[in-house]
Amino acid sequence: MSIAAMNPFMGELIQTNAPGVTCTWCQEALYEITPVAISNTAVLANTLLTAVPQVITLGITNPAVVRNVVIKGALAGSTGSVVVKGTDYAGASISETIALAGTAVVVGLKAFATVTEVDLPIQSGGGDGVSVGIGSKLGLPYTLTKNVVRMAYNNNVLESTAPTVTVDAVNLCNNTVTLASALAGNVVDIYLVVPG
Repeated sequence: MSIAAMNPFMGELIQTNAPGVTCTWCQEALYEITPVAISNTAVLANTLLTAVPQVITLGITNPAVVRNVVIKGALAGSTGSVVVKGTDYAGASISETIALAGTAVVVGLKAFATVTEVDLPIQSGGGDGVSVGIGSKLGLPYTLTKNVVRMAYNNNVLESTAPTVTVDAVNLCNNTVTLASALAGNVVDIYLVVPG
């Protein structure tokens, strides 16, 4: 028999030794995932652009864990915007528009649980194409108002540099954590404080 999970959004209070003074009850949560290494083609392999915009819904691979996407053009002159559509951790529809910058890898900011569609621009020249991959920003399963990540481990090794954390109290897809060390398919443990 299992018990109901603790609800961190109830705003429960605890007493102190000072009469009339209470504090918000908090608990430490362990968020454990196994993200593979970053890749420029993990979501969509290089796809040739044409003289007209394209809407791609086939040949897309979802990230194994919730994380950001990256895009890369095939030519130094690749331009235009790529629109990535999908869902966030909670299943809500999200969309992100990312501008191509030639063959440079351009990093998206939102954490995608699924990618359902990629809208491609017109070609900048013969042989032009776009690939969509996965980045190093890992999605968090909480909407946060401040950085409450205490520490992170990559492959059971404590990160000596604190992770970079982005928070958004409204949009779940904008809450991400980026480790200082490289992701390589190892277990990542993220410890964060959530209010009770």
